[in-house]
Amino acid sequence: MAIRDRALALGFDAVGFAPAGLGDRPRRALAEFLAAGWQGDMGWLADRAAWRGDPAQLWPEARSVIVLGTNYGPAEDPLALAAQGDRGDISVYARNRDYHELIKGRLKQLAGWLARGVAGQPPIAVKVFVDTAPVMEKPLAQAAGLGWQGKHTNLVSRDFGSWLFLGEIFTTLELTPDPPAVDHCGTCRRCLDICPTRAFPEPYRLDARRCISYLTIEHQGPIDPALRPLMGNRIYGCDDCVAVCPWNRFARATAEPALQARPDLTAPALAELVRLDDAGFRRRFSGSPIKRIGRDRFVRNVLIALGNSGDAAQITAISALVDDPAPVVRDAARWALAQLEAGDYDPAG
Repeated sequence: MAIRDRALALGFDAVGFAPAGLGDRPRRALAEFLAAGWQGDMGWLADRAAWRGDPAQLWPEARSVIVLGTNYGPAEDPLALAAQGDRGDISVYARNRDYHELIKGRLKQLAGWLARGVAGQPPIAVKVFVDTAPVMEKPLAQAAGLGWQGKHTNLVSRDFGSWLFLGEIFTTLELTPDPPAVDHCGTCRRCLDICPTRAFPEPYRLDARRCISYLTIEHQGPIDPALRPLMGNRIYGCDDCVAVCPWNRFARATAEPALQARPDLTAPALAELVRLDDAGFRRRFSGSPIKRIGRDRFVRNVLIALGNSGDAAQITAISALVDDPAPVVRDAARWALAQLEAGDYDPAG
């Protein structure tokens, strides 16, 4: 099909077509997730739940969804950093440029081409979405045949493992849908068992409030002291559940330069990161998705990692932050000092 060929020529790695609708199962899963309060601070999930659960409410004129996947597979083992306590572990997706910019640019190119009319078709209406819109991307990707939602709730592809960024084009064009993907997780539960904080109450269910990705990126306040020792050296996101998936044996490293890991973001020294002020943070992470959480939350994460490092040589650097203007930094600095000095920590103090 011309659309598929055009998408691949633009740099997308996977293309599928789905009806502009979702069945009851994704909507029911979303409702149960919200009813349990598992969204934590992510209030926008509830605010736009109706749009998220039904593409027809988001855009009633849409008839089809073109789902695009971009491979961001790492060249190195994402789990190898867990043993390097003096280094910060940054999620694979954030080790280079913000993927939103790359994918949205390509989506707009494809959408513009579609809107001008394809193969004798009259001009059609299109809308593009990538991650930040109220769209249930993973159920749509499964409906379009790109992969299935694994027990870790992330998408799993037979061709790319767990390493696909997703984007969508909603269109008024009637397209023949691809067969939906079939779940191939079987009895495997590696993704559930490896989770450091036990964030999966059951297969296919995630309590985001315990997820390290949520805690280090979305959560704005102090992190639960009971969870801090379980976070290890993870300072922005966590790849454990996706990295351990057996289907990654079919994955391959991304060929896209903008998604290949920068050396300074692959295993940065915690001792260097903890000294970042706001200006230094902005310079260091310019163009990176890390920049959006701000210096205070990022240094909070670094301090927790230092508290878990056992490296008493960092006590001086940590001590310099116990009176930091940011409450979350002060809190994390006091906790880290208590960990390294084997003292007592009072989260209310």
